[in-house]
Amino acid sequence: MNLPSQLARYGGCLFALMATVIWSGNFIVARGLSSEIAPVTLAFCRWTTATVVLLPFAMTALYRQRAELLASLRHLVPTAFLGVTVFNTLIYIAGHKTTALNLSLIAIFSPVFIIILAHIFLKDRITLARLCGVVLSICGVVLLTTRGDLGLLLQLQFNEGDLLMLFATLIFAVYTILVRRKPVALLPAAYLGANFILGWIMLLPWVLWEWTYAPPVMPAPHVMGAILYIGVGASLLSYLFWNYAIASIGPSKAGIVYYSLPLFCGLEAWLILGEAVTWVHGVSGLLIVCGIFIANRQ
Repeated sequence: MNLPSQLARYGGCLFALMATVIWSGNFIVARGLSSEIAPVTLAFCRWTTATVVLLPFAMTALYRQRAELLASLRHLVPTAFLGVTVFNTLIYIAGHKTTALNLSLIAIFSPVFIIILAHIFLKDRITLARLCGVVLSICGVVLLTTRGDLGLLLQLQFNEGDLLMLFATLIFAVYTILVRRKPVALLPAAYLGANFILGWIMLLPWVLWEWTYAPPVMPAPHVMGAILYIGVGASLLSYLFWNYAIASIGPSKAGIVYYSLPLFCGLEAWLILGEAVTWVHGVSGLLIVCGIFIANRQ
């Protein structure tokens, strides 16, 4: 492997990791604000913020590539609908209907779906190392989310929120596969801007319907701060990082890096909320990191 190709792979892993770190905060917001703001309204505020911040930087590219964007609508509309309109909105709705444990455990399936879909549609080979890495990472995630008490798995009760979260993980996997087929002529700024604008437009009817029974109110300052974080960080930066990672290392390897998400959720809970760190965090973190390393050892 030549040096530029090797550096691109290292960069792809790094960008996938950076996107995952930022998204881990999004899960904390989804759980923490479930009683303070309606889910679709939260999604609408998030993507409004992201679009407003991105537009000054993307307007030139959007205008110059308007012909290419129109020619690529068959690709852009599905990616915008899945990645912007639906995916995170379902997570916020699920956060109103199920437990944090269930959300974390169900999120495990997203990288699995990515690997399966990449194998079917992109002919991405499923190697023994990749399977071993996935198994190790799953064990680490389960150990972390159950706090070492595996008996909790027998006590789980599933509801419609869990089904919504499972559907959201499948949607994220499909979005990840579609991004790999991004039209090569589109610049990153134009591609991201078109996705944000189209996704925001398709979210409008949904939020207007929600406002018929849950009228919006002026959010508290801490809620506005959280919206700014998920609008700029978990939307603009993380999607830019994730798309670059997919282009560099492919959806399957990027998906395995996604297993580190609950590990970062735990670290942020320790730093921000003062939650205790135990041996479980150390062992589960070691399993997750080893799994990611084995699956991406090339």
